[in-house]
Amino acid sequence: MTVISAAIVLLLILDPFGNLVTINTLLSEIPGRKRQRIILREALIAYGILVAFLFGGNPLLSFFGVDSHTLRIAGGVILFLIALGMVFPDRSSMPSTLDAEPFIVPIAMPLIAGPSAIAALLVLAKSDPHLLLSWLGALTLAIGISAFILWASPWIFQRLGQRGALAIERLMGMLLIILSIQMMLDGIEQYLQT
Repeated sequence: MTVISAAIVLLLILDPFGNLVTINTLLSEIPGRKRQRIILREALIAYGILVAFLFGGNPLLSFFGVDSHTLRIAGGVILFLIALGMVFPDRSSMPSTLDAEPFIVPIAMPLIAGPSAIAALLVLAKSDPHLLLSWLGALTLAIGISAFILWASPWIFQRLGQRGALAIERLMGMLLIILSIQMMLDGIEQYLQT
C-alpha cells in the first residue's frame, strides 16, 4: 500500500462527511466561530491519540502475543461493522445534544479517532513496521483533510443539507465495506500461509 492509498483509506475510515452531520447536531447550540475552534482542537487531540496508537499500539499487542493476521481480521471485522452502520443507519447511541463544551469525548474519540481508525493504523504499522514515518505522513494527510472538512462543516452542512451529507456517508460506507472485506481476506490468506 502506498502513502496516498493509505491516506485515502484512512480518510474514508475517519468519515468526515458522516461526522459532519453528528458534530453539527451535537454543537448546534454553539456559535459558528467557537464551533470551528472546538472542532480544530478535537481534531488535534484525535491526531495525538492516533499517533500514539501508530507508534505504541503494536509493541503493546506484541507483548500480548497478537499476530498481524489476527489484527488484520479483527480490523476488517470492526471496519465492516462500522461501514454497515454507515450504509444502514439505525438508532445512534450518540446523544443529540451536549450539556457542556465537549473535550475529547465524544468528538475527538470515538467520532474522529474511532476503533476502526485505530485498527487500521495498527494493521499498517504491523504489516510494514519500517514504514512508520510513511504511515505517519498518510495519517497526517488524512487527518488534515478530515479536520478541514469538519472545520468547514457549518458551511458544508448548509450547502449539502442533511440528506446530501447522509448520501455521501452511505457512499463512503460502501467503499469501506469493500476495503474491510479485502482486509479480512488478506488476514485469512496470511494465516493460511503460516
